[in-house]
Amino acid sequence: MMQEYNNILVPVDGSKEAEIAFEKAVNNAKRNHAHLDVLNVIDTRAMSYNFAGMSDSSIAYQLVDKSQEYLNELVQRAKDEFDFTDVDVHIRLGNPKTVIAYDFPKDHHNDLIMIGASGLTRIQRAMIGSVTSYVKRCAPIDVLVVRTELDK
Repeated sequence: MMQEYNNILVPVDGSKEAEIAFEKAVNNAKRNHAHLDVLNVIDTRAMSYNFAGMSDSSIAYQLVDKSQEYLNELVQRAKDEFDFTDVDVHIRLGNPKTVIAYDFPKDHHNDLIMIGASGLTRIQRAMIGSVTSYVKRCAPIDVLVVRTELDK
């Protein structure tokens, strides 16, 4: 018996690794007649560190606007390049690790997370930890780490 996934989550952050995961997730969802949730998590902890605690709500609004533009572009790519339209986009504020691994899949009943391999350097992974590593270790649903491009 083959495993069927009906509700796939692909988190994106604008990195090359996330773009590769997005393409494979769209292709997988289309092939299996599944729904695709595309999620961008804005790390609120990074906002307070990067702006030395002086951030105001306008910064958050700007980040959400940029995120929405990016997600809209991805939906258009899914439609134009893959002829796939069963896509919803979502923006969440918070810790990307816990939002992707627990909160979002619980709320949206996802049964698979397709996530790009970490694009961090060794030093960055040592300092802040990889979101991908955390998700694959802790998520209560299946996680597929995407490392290769669609044509591979």
